[in-house]
Amino acid sequence: MSEENKKVSEVQEEPGKEIPENEAVKEPAQDAQETETKEPEQGASGEDEKSEGKSKTSFFGKKKKDKLEQQVEDLTDRLKRSMAEFDNFRKRTEKEKSSMYIIGAREIIEKILPVVDNFERGLAQAPEGDAFADGMQMIYKQLLTTLEGLGVETIEAVGKEFNPDFHNAVMHVEDENAGENMVVEELQKGYTYKGFVVRHSMVKVAN
Repeated sequence: MSEENKKVSEVQEEPGKEIPENEAVKEPAQDAQETETKEPEQGASGEDEKSEGKSKTSFFGKKKKDKLEQQVEDLTDRLKRSMAEFDNFRKRTEKEKSSMYIIGAREIIEKILPVVDNFERGLAQAPEGDAFADGMQMIYKQLLTTLEGLGVETIEAVGKEFNPDFHNAVMHVEDENAGENMVVEELQKGYTYKGFVVRHSMVKVAN
């Protein structure tokens, strides 16, 4: 037998022989090497996840909006702007309609006022106790009541300070009893319609 076969037979003949310590420690060392080689792989995967997470976030840490969300916000903003513009347009058209109505009504009232003036002149010359004159007086009062119901009002003049917005001074007189720049006489009545002057009062003013 060769020397190698002898050694093998000796090992087989002595099954109870203890294995040296240096040989028994080999397997854990291999396991440790495997774990050491695996740990960098886990760290690499963690870095990849972090990089992916960073790619999904912006510079300030906020998530970037998807294209669909951005489109929804843009359309919502455009809708709000359109609704605001439409509301402004509606208010503007209503204001224009009301102003056009007032302008048209002022023109009609302005044409009716000379009729009112003629009533006043005729009633001023009518004798007292005349039945016909009394009937005209009733019609005159009804006409004034109708105009007041529509928003027509007379401008106060006598005893008031002259105001160019409501009064039209056609004469100036010296009057010691009246204050300076005060209306002492009304030559023709003035009227307003819903706050707008239809006709200025024709007045006489004291210096």
